[in-house]
Amino acid sequence: MFTKILIANRGEIACRVAATAARLAIKTVAVYSDADATAKHVAACDEAIYLGGSAPKDSYLRWEKIIEAAQATGAQAIHPGYGFLSENEEFAQACAAAGLVFIGPPASAIKAMGLKAESKQLMEKAGVRLVPGYHGADQDPALLQTEADRIGYPVLIKASAGGGGKGMRVVESSEGFAAALASCKREAINSFGDDAVLIEKYVQRPRHIEIQVFGDTQGNYVYLFERDCSVQRRHQKVLEEAPAPGMTPAMRQQMGEAAVAAARAVHYVGAGTVEFIVEQAEDTPVVEVLSAAGPSQGARALSGGSAAHAVASVGAFYFMEMNTRLQVEHPVTEAITGLDLVEWQLRVASGEPLPLRQDQLQIQGHAIEARICAENPDNNFLPATGTLNVYGLPSHTTFERAPQGVRVDSGVREGDTISPFYDSMVAKLIVHGATREEALARMDAALAHTHIVGLATNVQFLRHVVTSTSFATANLDTGLIPREAAALFRQEKVGLPLAAAALVAHTLTTEQAASAQPDAQGWNDPWAQRDGWKSHGPSTRAFAVEFQGTAHTVLLTTLHGAGAPTRQLQVGESTAPLRYASTANGALDVGWGAQRALVNLYKKGDVAHVFTAQGATQIIAIDALAHAGDAHGEVGRLTAPMPGKVVSFAVKAGDQVKKGQALAVMDAMKMEHTIAAPADGTVAELLFAPGDQVTDGAELLRMEVAA
Repeated sequence: MFTKILIANRGEIACRVAATAARLAIKTVAVYSDADATAKHVAACDEAIYLGGSAPKDSYLRWEKIIEAAQATGAQAIHPGYGFLSENEEFAQACAAAGLVFIGPPASAIKAMGLKAESKQLMEKAGVRLVPGYHGADQDPALLQTEADRIGYPVLIKASAGGGGKGMRVVESSEGFAAALASCKREAINSFGDDAVLIEKYVQRPRHIEIQVFGDTQGNYVYLFERDCSVQRRHQKVLEEAPAPGMTPAMRQQMGEAAVAAARAVHYVGAGTVEFIVEQAEDTPVVEVLSAAGPSQGARALSGGSAAHAVASVGAFYFMEMNTRLQVEHPVTEAITGLDLVEWQLRVASGEPLPLRQDQLQIQGHAIEARICAENPDNNFLPATGTLNVYGLPSHTTFERAPQGVRVDSGVREGDTISPFYDSMVAKLIVHGATREEALARMDAALAHTHIVGLATNVQFLRHVVTSTSFATANLDTGLIPREAAALFRQEKVGLPLAAAALVAHTLTTEQAASAQPDAQGWNDPWAQRDGWKSHGPSTRAFAVEFQGTAHTVLLTTLHGAGAPTRQLQVGESTAPLRYASTANGALDVGWGAQRALVNLYKKGDVAHVFTAQGATQIIAIDALAHAGDAHGEVGRLTAPMPGKVVSFAVKAGDQVKKGQALAVMDAMKMEHTIAAPADGTVAELLFAPGDQVTDGAELLRMEVAA
């Protein structure tokens, strides 16, 4: 076994690898960029080496510097994590040439499976069924257009060297193909340095099921069952689970053996994932997802009963690609097998045989992973940046199977900044239960206890997905999010009355706590009390608030008597008693009429962030004096919705434009985003040029809006 390794990555995967290495008494070396100088993964390792600038090309993609760092620190091996250099054939070769072990497959396997087109040709020769498409080397745009027309729309354009949804577009018609192809190629060259693409028929209502495989240097291979990754947005995974609902033992074996055959064909070593597009079976039976532990876990037909529900069963499967690295979603496999896949990677890379045979592997229960990302789901999942002013997580363990069933893999801490330079993922929340139903309930509860303030996240959106009809009943396919859109987006689960009651209760509690503090002489001045006490009669206090973009006045009436004062809160036309009390864990038990909730409330300036079991929301406490004279923006300004780079402008000064017309393309967090005209008008001035870096809110262009 190694005594020291270098981790050529950042964030949660670097922390994840460091944790297993520490448990095995292996020293670790971190690498970092300017943006990551104080990052969590740097503190998690025994040593750290500076690489360069914040952009990946100036730091985490500089493999020559990474190899120099490994040699300088005496590391024997390099773990690439995922992303960056993890599937870079040249880097794997350079490690071997430098006498370092690359903790991953040999360069030849990366080459064989790294390009989607070539890997599909290899699988075709091996007899694995492929989705109809074009996987050739000729990248002439006219030929690609012809091939797409031949295949029939909708088609999927996919970057041959890529992954993670980058360089990928669904094209619905021939007219939209050229623009989509150009965008894919730009994104592919920026992300992977290779703009080659392939074209495939877009399978309707597909499921995305992948098989975890492992190989060693002695020629042994196993599959560690499957993961269903069908819930996606922008072709990127949102929720993953294992085992796949509706999977029969026979189909699991067929897919597992096909995945092992793919790995064996390229003499694969280490952890890899073979991904399949799976059609829904024509006759979907009523099935029960078993909660048992054992290699035969799958689904069995039921004639009825309360445990039965409709689950789309697995039909024909087609090879999609092989990821020659550890996957982001590997924790769900660890949860259902009780294994540490990073430990397996380290043991195999050091020359040891696989720890277990196929017949020794068993499935135990059900696991689900949610990717918590800095993004705004209600604004087309636009990436967000900012500081984690509050980063509250549910009770959990890390990097191992959680005894209480909740695990968090994270590479950030409260106070850290999510920058525009890297992926938007903040953390991975993994739950494990005896049954899928138990795992679902545990996931919703864990998300409810995830409190993030300082930037937009998808936490509430994830709660909506988990509790949606399609996901709850395992009616899974890659179209789940658009199909359930009405239940997933722009959902307010708390409401103005409870949000206002929480804000008022928090204000009163804060004021009471402050007035209870003695002065420098240790005396409590009764005239400094802010509880609204009067010798007789009621007192009324107005709170100006803004909720969901609308201003409201909330009236608090305090009734004084011989005992403790009683309070009535008027919200809109309704008035009800207000009750509140602090709890031992710092929350507020708030009641307004028949509504009652345990509330965690965090103030950031005027904005109160309210978290409850029902959901989370924001309410603004308006200070009329502070906001007097504020400008509300000028018509015709078009600003950058996030920090990033201007890729191109589709217009020039003087052009007439229509509402919704594409004006500019920005690149942020390795994804392209189109800026559209908010109304009809005329372009007055372009304020930046393609290639310019812009800050969040920077004015990109001005336009004169038509009357």
